[in-house]
Amino acid sequence: MVTRVQTVAFQGIEAVPVDVQVQIAPGLPKFLLVGLPDKAVKESSERVRAALVASGLGLPPKRITINLAPADLPKEGSHYDLPIALGLMAAIGAIPTDALDGYLVLGELGLDGRLAAVNGTLPAAIAAHSRDMGLICPAPSGPEAAWAGEDIDIVAAESLLALVNHLTGHQLAARPVAIRAPTNTLLPDLADIRGQQVARRALEVAAAGGHNMLMIGPPGAGKSMLATRLPSILPPLNPRELLDVSMIQSIAGELAGGALSDRRPFRAPHHSASMAALVGGGLKVRPGEVSMAHNGVLFLDELPEFSPQVLDGLRQPLESGETVIARANARISYPSRVQLIAAMNPCKCGMAGTPGHTCRRGAACAADYQGRVSGPFLDRIDIRIDVPAVSAADMIAPSAGAESSAQVALRVKNARERQRQRYLERGVVGAFTNAHASATIIEAVVNPDRESQALLLQAAERFSLSARAYHRVLKVARTLADLAGAEKVARAHIAEALSYRINMQAG
Repeated sequence: MVTRVQTVAFQGIEAVPVDVQVQIAPGLPKFLLVGLPDKAVKESSERVRAALVASGLGLPPKRITINLAPADLPKEGSHYDLPIALGLMAAIGAIPTDALDGYLVLGELGLDGRLAAVNGTLPAAIAAHSRDMGLICPAPSGPEAAWAGEDIDIVAAESLLALVNHLTGHQLAARPVAIRAPTNTLLPDLADIRGQQVARRALEVAAAGGHNMLMIGPPGAGKSMLATRLPSILPPLNPRELLDVSMIQSIAGELAGGALSDRRPFRAPHHSASMAALVGGGLKVRPGEVSMAHNGVLFLDELPEFSPQVLDGLRQPLESGETVIARANARISYPSRVQLIAAMNPCKCGMAGTPGHTCRRGAACAADYQGRVSGPFLDRIDIRIDVPAVSAADMIAPSAGAESSAQVALRVKNARERQRQRYLERGVVGAFTNAHASATIIEAVVNPDRESQALLLQAAERFSLSARAYHRVLKVARTLADLAGAEKVARAHIAEALSYRINMQAG
């Protein structure tokens, strides 16, 4: 007789069904685990055996075979412990054989029978809900699983013994409650920024339309300060975005206590990050920083110091909003729709173009340093601004008159709401900001007049704008009109959008 327990394997954020098949047959005592298990899965036999002994059960001296089907799908992680243990308990009659029907099971076992939290509980719960199944998981993972829906049956137990008591009806476990991470911590405020009116304006435009932005300026000009204040003016995640972001965090094991937050992710990797760290990959094909920043901000400080190959690896995710990692035995995709904010010095010494300073190598220093970033990568950046050094007058001047993040966030919220309504009315799927609209849609919603077309044509010919650059200019212009509350894109909006793009072409 074969006992079956349902669990999942993870391919990206997708939970693939796995059938844990347990057979106890006559023969020499042996514990076989088959179905392409990795090292962590193979070691589950010892954890399961010890947990059963701690719970007052022992395995019979027979031939025990555990098959993880489908057999050609690699199995990774420690979440197979609990389905294997429950399958064995059902096979020896410790729990009713039908007690696990309609449940998807995952969890890691300690030697004393306690259940430990595992990665991927939220995607597993959503998969169980879509299949009209319940979920059995460790108690620490219960709040995370509860976000899958109020109508899903969730059993979250502290230990194997407590789970047996629930399944046999002796002591029922309470359904876990979804919890939200506290948001009482204040984000850095834009009011702290002295001077830099042009940079503040560009940051507001970037936030309103979800545009990528590059800041170039000497050390200490405030580039990092501006970038870290971007989350304070971005709107919170909507429910769909919240689940998408949280599923990636769940796979990566970054959901502390199963609590979800509607704040947009802000990731700032060091410039020594490898391709696997930034884009994703590695032995178990984990999500990279670009995926961890999905629906949020990816901040790359000291941009030219990143490996050129690593930066060029971001070109496809920036364009498609998805990272596809191909291996010999797997093809994994992670959502990666991010807003890229980058900062860099104008040259290696950092002072090129600064009044009162002379670069010893002259123009060659700036050309060599900025040349480390490829043209195709820069072509995917909508806004490029120069951030000059802050003057002493700006530092001494009182900051009481500076706008706060709350004031700017209100304008950004209104502009994004206009964009959302516009694309919903047009039946556009997956685009809520101008930056993510397709070329065909953006041409239709901008529809420049003759004066604007003439200005665009003149700029395109003079600065050799690519087709991508042309459409990104239109997207920024549409955002400028949305910030102004204008229905139509005027020549002034086109001119300001071109000024951001022409600076990039000239640089």
